[in-house]
Amino acid sequence: MWFDKEAVQAADFYTSVFENSKIISRSVLPDTPSGDTEVVAFQLAGYEFMAISAGPLFKFNPSVSFLVAGKSVHEVDALWEQLFQGGAALMELGKYPFSERYGWLQDRYGLSWQITLDDGHYVYRHKITPTVMFVGDVCGKAEEAMGFYGSIFPEGKVGEIARYPAGMEPDKEGSVMHGSVTLDGQEFFAMDSARQHNFAFNEAISFIVYCETQQEIDTFWGKLLAVPEAEQCGWLKDRYGLSWQVTPRALHRMMGEGSKEQIARVTQTFLPMKKLEIAPLERAYRGE
Repeated sequence: MWFDKEAVQAADFYTSVFENSKIISRSVLPDTPSGDTEVVAFQLAGYEFMAISAGPLFKFNPSVSFLVAGKSVHEVDALWEQLFQGGAALMELGKYPFSERYGWLQDRYGLSWQITLDDGHYVYRHKITPTVMFVGDVCGKAEEAMGFYGSIFPEGKVGEIARYPAGMEPDKEGSVMHGSVTLDGQEFFAMDSARQHNFAFNEAISFIVYCETQQEIDTFWGKLLAVPEAEQCGWLKDRYGLSWQVTPRALHRMMGEGSKEQIARVTQTFLPMKKLEIAPLERAYRGE
């Protein structure tokens, strides 16, 4: 999650809202193009997130949201109340045909959350599920995208798809109203929306792909990369405009465990990179 200056503040807020949540690590990347950049890794309901304060370049929008499944109406209402403070409703909390209790909001930082009652209509595999909405030029490509992602990641599998029926214009009959895809054990939701939106995918939210080897990095990078001019520091954009970070797990360890001097050396090594290379990062960490 890309914040202007609020990454640490937001992480503290989110970990206070969700049970089974904690701050994992905090560090500062010195002398980046955005200045000294704060990075915080944290868990929400056991699900791993990372936030950075790197300037006002990108803003959150509803094209990527996080769906939270509550076990009771009381839990749904409590989560809504906490996340809604200082935010705005996109779909008011209430009863809908697909859920007895559901609402969609943007919180005080602009991040989008869908909160729903786990009432048996759907078997939720995770407490928090990333949800990707295909709008504008990529509207109608949700099903294609799920198949594409499922072909790339281990144990990739497209799950249930609910389609728009006739009479729900401007959404096209047969396009994806709600679908799921599992990538290496993590479920994602996807949907098409043909309604008028003033937003699209951007770098404010990216999905991290942790790799153990350089071969893994090379493989995922080659399959996902579609916008060469967007390559930077392990970040890329795919054919649908969604952002990913293809990252060696060793880098996560270095930034979490390294000294101030080690972090500075590693940072200055990866800043000029596009695709990340493990060997130079390890040499920088060791001071070689």
